[in-house]
Amino acid sequence: MRQHLTDPLRFFAAFVAHPRQMGAVLPTSRSAVRDMLDLADVPAADLVVELGAGTGVQTGEILARLKPDARLVAVEIDSKLSSLLRERYAGDDRLLVVTDSAEKVDAYLDGQRADVLVSAIPFTSLDGKLRKRILDALPGLLAPQGVMVMIQYSPLMLGELRRRFRSVRWRITPWNVPPAFLFACSQDDAA
Repeated sequence: MRQHLTDPLRFFAAFVAHPRQMGAVLPTSRSAVRDMLDLADVPAADLVVELGAGTGVQTGEILARLKPDARLVAVEIDSKLSSLLRERYAGDDRLLVVTDSAEKVDAYLDGQRADVLVSAIPFTSLDGKLRKRILDALPGLLAPQGVMVMIQYSPLMLGELRRRFRSVRWRITPWNVPPAFLFACSQDDAA
């Protein structure tokens, strides 16, 4: 538990170094992460891909829900935070931590598509061209029945998501500072 007390400081240091890349000054609350993951069937997934893993708030909850033979590929662009993730979850063979941009995640999936894609990328903070490249790639990362869940701090991404996914559900979780917008997106109307 002690290691998690310093996570807000580590996250804040990463924000100070790269504010547009981090997009927030604090990690997402555990209750908001749980609410977001409840929008997808993580326990049934064979492959989960996490974009913007940060200090591992989502990572830990995904691993807690993931079945023993499933795989999690967690992508974090900040090398200090990805090192923290490798150290924190070193004993879990289901996890592959990747230090790279989310736009390159496909190179780490061995031709597989995600059953669940989890994104905490601060899209509204990114350069417009980078945001478009990542958003355009997201539908292609999902398996045919796959679901992408995303947390954002404004509803501005709703239109962008509706242009790329057939089904977009959303809700607000007030148990985060600031309150968070949660999205669940798929190409399947029934998802």
